[in-house]
Amino acid sequence: MGADLEEKTDRYETLLSAALEAAEIAPQEGTPLYEAATDYREMARSYLEDGRHFREQGDPVNALASFSYGHGWMDAGARIGVFDVPTDGHLFTL
Repeated sequence: MGADLEEKTDRYETLLSAALEAAEIAPQEGTPLYEAATDYREMARSYLEDGRHFREQGDPVNALASFSYGHGWMDAGARIGVFDVPTDGHLFTL
């Protein structure tokens, strides 16, 4: 089970990191939707940092949970249209 957990944690860290890189804020700056997009992105970045911290502390379960939650924020933002994201590939579930 340990190897599966490690592989899944690696995969979700990579997925979240790539999603953060690929997503562009769609709404015009200064609008409420722009603020929502920055909040979504900040939550995702915070979960990425938390996951990396948990991983350094030897806690892969909470690392995986953090990476998964972070990606959920990015995916939700893509679905409601506050991010322009690539439609091909596996980063988002559009």
